[in-house]
Order: sequence, then C-alpha cells, then structure tokens
Amino acid sequence: MPLVEDKIPELACMKSYPKELFYAGDMTLLTSKKISIVGSRKPSKYSKEITYKLASALGKSEICVVSGGAMGIDAIAHMGAGSGNTISVLPCGIDIKYPAVNKNLLTDIQNNGLLLSQFSEGFKATPWSFVLRNEVVVALGHVLVVAEAELDSGSMRSIEFALKMKKEIFVLPQRIGESGATNALLKDFKAKAIYDIDEFVSQFSGVVLQVRSDDFLSYCNTNPIYDEALSKYPNKIFEAELSGEIEIRNGKIFVI
Repeated sequence: MPLVEDKIPELACMKSYPKELFYAGDMTLLTSKKISIVGSRKPSKYSKEITYKLASALGKSEICVVSGGAMGIDAIAHMGAGSGNTISVLPCGIDIKYPAVNKNLLTDIQNNGLLLSQFSEGFKATPWSFVLRNEVVVALGHVLVVAEAELDSGSMRSIEFALKMKKEIFVLPQRIGESGATNALLKDFKAKAIYDIDEFVSQFSGVVLQVRSDDFLSYCNTNPIYDEALSKYPNKIFEAELSGEIEIRNGKIFVI
C-alpha cells in the first residue's frame, strides 16, 4: 500500500505525528469537512437507528464521516454515510480487513472511499494499535460524536483524546442508567447533546436539510407484504429498517 506523502494538517494536534501512514482509496476525502463518529460495539437499537440517520444526513450534505471500521457504531456510521463519503482508520494493515465480519464493508470503502492505517501490510491488530487508531480517528474530525459508550469502554480513550485536543464533543441523548460515559459527559458539561439531526448537520454544511418525498416510504405506507417489498426494493429494506423508518410485523411493513 502507498504511503501518504504530504502532511495531513488535522493530525498536527496528535501527541506525535504518525511515522508512517498508509492509504488505499480516494485521498481527496481528506480535503472534505470531516466529523468523527465512535461508540459501542454492541449498541442499543435506538443508538443504531440514530447513528445511521445522523451519518446518512452528513453524507447527503457531503460531510465525510470518519470512524474506525469496528463492529457496532463504527460500521453503522460508515454504512450510513455511504462507502464513497467515509474514511475508515484501521488498527491493522490495510490488507487484513479487520474485523472479518466487516470485510465487505471495508472493501467497499477501499474501492469508493478511503482506508488509512499506521501499520504496514500483514500487521495484525493489538491492544495498543487500537489506541493509536483511535487517536487518528479523533484528530481527523472537526468534532467528535460519541453515539453510545460505557465508562469502562474503549471509547473512553477517544473521549480523552478529544478533550486533550480541545475538540468539541457531541453525544446522543440516552436514558438514565444507559451509556454511562456519554451521560457523564453531559453531566460534567464536557459535551453537547444532539437533539435535532438536521440542525446539527446544518452547523457544518451551512445548508438546512429539506424533507423530500420518498417513493419507497410512500409504498411502505400501504403496509405491503414483506416479501413483495423486498422484491420491489431489495436495496432499501435493510437501510430503512436499520434507520428506524420502518418495522416488520406479522410479515408486513409499517412506517414508524
């Protein structure tokens, strides 16, 4: 994999600039407005839905989503943004495609977006390489969004990096007793809650998103049989269910 030759200005806030940085994909994404999204590997249904909606809104406004390619929030953020508008920073060599469950996603990002890694081909992820990966993810983004995280989770390192870099931190509002780390950030006035996705995105895009009519959702409002809808819209069913726009009950689709 080729090396990134030019210095990336956003990484100047790191404790030490990476000695080497390998890439595969579209380097022009580094010149885009970027927002980093991190969080739990086992998020709640609510966090999955809102993270997908948030990343999708950012992607539609041509704001690049940066994350770490892991299971859970990372993967959902990449998928929501779209493979052509996301940067995934890996804790291993770019050829490894770790975790294996995200191999297809990471391959799509390599083909359409951008993969970055401080590690040469063949290097397998270690506990310390995840920490280095997290620092790059946080540094690249204009701000950090922590979708869901507990106080003893790996996301705490990302939060620590953001505070040291004086990055603004945003979180999803969560219920009492859940997502302890993000609730603690709000309690201590170290983060702001995202209550309105369109309003949040407009801060960085300068454009207020408009609600557009959607033939797919109009079709779903007729409560079609799931198998028929899957045949008619094979690529949209999963995305709509993940984003919380629809739900499937008794073999039929209902718009939420």
